[in-house]
Amino acid sequence: MGKKIVIALGGNALGNNLKEQMEAVKVTASAIVDMVAEGHQVVVAHGNGPQVGMLKIAMDEASKSEAKTEAMPLSVCVAMSQAYIGNDLQNALRTELLNRGFNTPVATIVTQTVVSKDDPAFQNPTKPIGSFYSKQEAEQMAAKGENMVEDSGRGWRKVVASPKPIDIIEKEVVKTMMEAGQIAISVGGGGIPVIAEGSSLIGAPAVVDKDFASALLAKEIGADTLIILTAVEKVAINFGKPNEEWLDEITIADAQKYIEEGHFAPGSMLPKVMAAMGFVSTGGDKVALITLLGKAKEGISGKTGTRIVK
Repeated sequence: MGKKIVIALGGNALGNNLKEQMEAVKVTASAIVDMVAEGHQVVVAHGNGPQVGMLKIAMDEASKSEAKTEAMPLSVCVAMSQAYIGNDLQNALRTELLNRGFNTPVATIVTQTVVSKDDPAFQNPTKPIGSFYSKQEAEQMAAKGENMVEDSGRGWRKVVASPKPIDIIEKEVVKTMMEAGQIAISVGGGGIPVIAEGSSLIGAPAVVDKDFASALLAKEIGADTLIILTAVEKVAINFGKPNEEWLDEITIADAQKYIEEGHFAPGSMLPKVMAAMGFVSTGGDKVALITLLGKAKEGISGKTGTRIVK
């Protein structure tokens, strides 16, 4: 029996610029179609950290030029990133599917994610976006009012608010496509953050974490498996230390214990583990898997990756 899978692509599946993205999605498409060939129903989610930061900086600079282009809110930049990343992904998937004899429809859903206006994240920006900077560059940007943090030893980045997702507006569309055997690309970059005001949805100056949004989407559409792809094959405790240990399978209780012991970095593995825990805890025999893109097929069959179970 095929599984209903939401697969959340990490940054390594998309590259850091447009040229890299065009090449990366070919490899990504091959791995996703491997799952389709195994009979699984697949929904694709993806991040947008470098891309949305690039768009925001470009639009802000354009607004200062002689052209006087209007500055774009962050929520609009998320929407723009969804469309152009989704376009590359769906075209790469379509090509790979047709090359293997599958006439499977693929479409990008410009997805909105509801957040609360009272979420404390709006008062404490933590989500890194855009390019990496040196410490000196970051200090200069901070002096101009930007919120800058050191990101997991990779350099300094701008941070924005990252409120928790409450609902996915287009979830029924995604579920309908999945149940029809079609591939939906959804909650790109965590979804466009919106605040519900009556019957209206108002864009919020934030970026929702794509792993938390993917976990919520997986729950809402009745998926039984959430795959979070990252830059390592398995989750580790004591990472980078002599007593480093790679984990094959952990329970929610195990994961909570490791979190309390400080094993997972806030800017990298912690949100992935927490999102996996959140999905698995919603009931049934749900399973979350954290692994490399190229190992996703083996991970589903239990040969590699870290499985999080109830």
